Amino acid sequence: QVHLVESGGGSVQAGGSLNLSCAASGSRFSAMGWYRQAPGMQRELVAGFTSKGKTVYADSVRGRFVVSINHAKNTTALQMNSLKPEDTAVYSCNAQGYYSGGIHWGQGTQVTVSS
Repeated sequence: QVHLVESGGGSVQAGGSLNLSCAASGSRFSAMGWYRQAPGMQRELVAGFTSKGKTVYADSVRGRFVVSINHAKNTTALQMNSLKPEDTAVYSCNAQGYYSGGIHWGQGTQVTVSS
């Protein structure tokens, strides 16, 4: 059984920082990353590591957010700096199973940035 557990998030003023963490268990994972969904908007990729080992960032967060991964521990973290009100969303961890290729999601954590 695959489980993804997120921690971190919360409320911060614009310009502040937050760190999100995700611990995955139950499989080996070939890709991990972070997505977000704001009210009334589609879910979008924020940052992550592809199955080919490439690091990807959304244009809107490049230079402000840093994603990291520990393959041995199946954990990933998202350091978010210089936060803006438009970063407000529910952030979810995502992982792709190495053997099954199945996509798994965490429960999501709220990030709120006030101006």
